[in-house]
Amino acid sequence: MIKEENHVLVIFPHPDDEAFGVSGTITSYIKQGTPVTYACLTLGEMGRNLGQPQFANRETLPDIRRAELKKAAEAMGITDLRMLGLRDKTLEFEDDTDMKNMVRELIDELNPSLVISFYPGYAVHPDHEATARAVVRALREINEVDRPTFHAVAFANDTEENLGQPDVENDIRAVQTEKLNAMRAHISQTARMLEMLEEGIKTNDPEAMKWVTYERFYTYDWNNDQVT
Repeated sequence: MIKEENHVLVIFPHPDDEAFGVSGTITSYIKQGTPVTYACLTLGEMGRNLGQPQFANRETLPDIRRAELKKAAEAMGITDLRMLGLRDKTLEFEDDTDMKNMVRELIDELNPSLVISFYPGYAVHPDHEATARAVVRALREINEVDRPTFHAVAFANDTEENLGQPDVENDIRAVQTEKLNAMRAHISQTARMLEMLEEGIKTNDPEAMKWVTYERFYTYDWNNDQVT
């Protein structure tokens, strides 16, 4: 059982960002009866993978990834999926105020008690970082008493050196099947990794099992907010 929330807002830039890092947590909330909204900023139309063996091309990939995202949402039980229509690999060039306002409008509409996204400075990809900064800027505007909790995914090489160990650890063993199904839904991007992961799960390999046992987050430290 994970902590009760009134409403959870998940914000990521690409289809499949949610599947790898938070799909077990999303499914757990939904099974507890907590409403979850997933806002996906792009369709990941510039993804490097075109299927294995290849079944997509640059023209067809956006539609394929849209369909995969919907299938992943179904696997997790999400009924409120927002596809916000920004262009993949360009979020760092979007206007900062527009990005912040887009996030703030979602928060004002949904009044979530928890927001999940990436941790700025520790999210590696430029689209991830731009999303994280927009989330922080939007949340920072809200009075501390009313501000939703922000649980952030961080995976840069220096994460633990600078942030320490994650302070939130959700046990997702009960929803392992749903997490794997969410990852399988994004098959154009995940085929090779899934092959290795599922083989590792069969042999109880510790590295593979990490993906389907716990999901870890950092509660954003507003006292050490570095976003400008």
